[in-house]
Amino acid sequence: MRTRHSAGGVRKQRGRWIGLWRVDGKKQSRVLGFVKDMSKGDAREAVQKIVAAERAEGNPAAFGQFVKSVWFPFKTRRWKPSTREESMQRVNHHLVAEFEDRELASFQRDELQDLLDSKAPGLSFSVTDHLRWDMKAIFDLAVSEGLIVRNPALMLFTPREAKKPVHRVMTIEDVQKAFLVLDGRERLIVKLAILAGMRPGEIFGLKWGQLGATYAEVHQRVYRGLVDTPKTDQSYRKAALSEGLLADIESWRVKSLTVESGSWVFPSERFTPMSKDNCWRRNIQPRLAEAGLDWVNFQVMRRTHATLMKALGADGKLVADQLGHSLDVNQNVYTQSSVESRLGIVNQLEKQLIQ
Repeated sequence: MRTRHSAGGVRKQRGRWIGLWRVDGKKQSRVLGFVKDMSKGDAREAVQKIVAAERAEGNPAAFGQFVKSVWFPFKTRRWKPSTREESMQRVNHHLVAEFEDRELASFQRDELQDLLDSKAPGLSFSVTDHLRWDMKAIFDLAVSEGLIVRNPALMLFTPREAKKPVHRVMTIEDVQKAFLVLDGRERLIVKLAILAGMRPGEIFGLKWGQLGATYAEVHQRVYRGLVDTPKTDQSYRKAALSEGLLADIESWRVKSLTVESGSWVFPSERFTPMSKDNCWRRNIQPRLAEAGLDWVNFQVMRRTHATLMKALGADGKLVADQLGHSLDVNQNVYTQSSVESRLGIVNQLEKQLIQ
């Protein structure tokens, strides 16, 4: 139910102006100032401003206010900094800006679907789908708070017009080319991404003490200069390191200025964690672009790891554990199957069915 305010009034009391108003039938009052210092008109204007401010700030039944004062504080308690920044920006830009002063109870399913339909042509499938989820979650909380009876976003769907990304992977030749064009430090970073399947934040968050004889222990990451915990529970892991990769790490250890247990494997000039974005933009991406690999990024490298491991016949659970996510994500998001690999399967099926 919406919070209701009266327009407000004033009265004199012991040489002072007292502002009077009601909120949901309950009397509210505040000293506005001395009678000798302000006219009755000034006092009325002052109390009207107070009522207007409370009406704007204290009405959780307005979409924008509910998102800012209820939904964001609740959701951000479990969001990591990366998720928090991205999600708040998305919701504020696409939803709050659109529906700031709308009453929560005034929304209809079709107008919310119309919003998604209008956004889809200009946004990626992922962003559009996140907006659908955001609206459902916002109205779910509004229902639980008793502000609305039903969730108008419950049956929304992501329009097919939303642009679905092309999930490319590197071939063995692409990987070999990348290793060839990069210098030692950058080649080691890319090898940790492709051969060990590590996320960039995990790579730049590595300390020498976390490197074992056969593995890298992942229990932190660096995101935009901030040291944070890994992305998910599955991300806490020991990522296996191949023999050649271990040899490259030892070569880098010899060249490093400091190799104490608490030192960063890839430090900046100030011995803080190196910036992923700076390293990529200045040292890795230009070299890859010269080699015709300008479409490659760290996500492509992890997807390449999963896909090539599958091609080698690796068990899906082993690959998922190495990457630090669930088996479902590994199978449905990261692993891509080639036409050649599927040809063998469909030919086997045909032989079984057609004698």
